[in-house]
Amino acid sequence: MEGAVGIMATTTKTKASAKGSRYNELKQMLEDRRRELMTEVQGRIRDVRADGSKDRDVLDQGESSEVDIQEDIEFALIQMKSETLNKVNEALRRLDEGTYGNCFECGDEIAEARLRALPFAVRCKDCEEARETAEQRERQMAQKRGGSALFFDMSN
Repeated sequence: MEGAVGIMATTTKTKASAKGSRYNELKQMLEDRRRELMTEVQGRIRDVRADGSKDRDVLDQGESSEVDIQEDIEFALIQMKSETLNKVNEALRRLDEGTYGNCFECGDEIAEARLRALPFAVRCKDCEEARETAEQRERQMAQKRGGSALFFDMSN
């Protein structure tokens, strides 16, 4: 009996060690991603500011329009990176709370490969696919309702 207790204690320590190792690995991955995103966002903001301070008076209308389009693209990229940064920060918060890596829907553990590809994932692959399918169905129903409403408005 004493040997079985020793084996259980060793197994429990191994599982705890593996869990701690996974935590440290995931935390490092998220912090690296956060650092990378912050550097990108700050760099893009610096670039936009530097480009915005150039003398626009010498640009013709076409050049000015092209600069405006480029600025819009830069701002959209900054916004996307900032949103991703917020998601990474939320993932780090969940990691500290002990809820990171568990699906919001079913509670199962999210596959490590999915977390590596999408470190701020909040659902397992199956639940995410189900959610996307439901959203797509809802959009299709809304379009049908919107289309039929438009048809009735035109028939009056």
